[in-house]
Amino acid sequence: MQKLIFSTLLLLIVQQSVNAQDALRKSHFNTENSIALAGYDAVSYFNQKKPSKGLDEFTVNFQGILYRFSTVANKELFKANPSKYEPAYGGWCAYAMGAKGEKVSVDPETFKIVNGKLYLFYNQFFNNTLKDWNKDETNLMTKANANWSRLFK
Repeated sequence: MQKLIFSTLLLLIVQQSVNAQDALRKSHFNTENSIALAGYDAVSYFNQKKPSKGLDEFTVNFQGILYRFSTVANKELFKANPSKYEPAYGGWCAYAMGAKGEKVSVDPETFKIVNGKLYLFYNQFFNNTLKDWNKDETNLMTKANANWSRLFK
């Protein structure tokens, strides 16, 4: 009986920890209704070299963030290794994260893959931050990594 009580308490503690981590991710990631990448398929950026819209029926909840996929195959690839496909900096603009440490919305069709990681950029009103990122990528990436680590604790 004591083992059952201990196991139940341990399970509750673990569940609360998972819920807290999910809530933290939801508060820091760029989502709309908990959906990442404006509903685009995270795997398509890598496999098709362009984003494709995901479908409701191919949705995965990864640590509180919903990802949609255009195919079952892409959904399964994501499930096998979510961290490979999740966008850098929670899906916020990589340039803004590096230049100012700010969370700025993105155009999910403006992206770059560097060393196997997906980076997204703001691209509206004649301001494509991918161009600025490309001018000083190494420095901006170093700063963005530090800023994201500070913001997402």
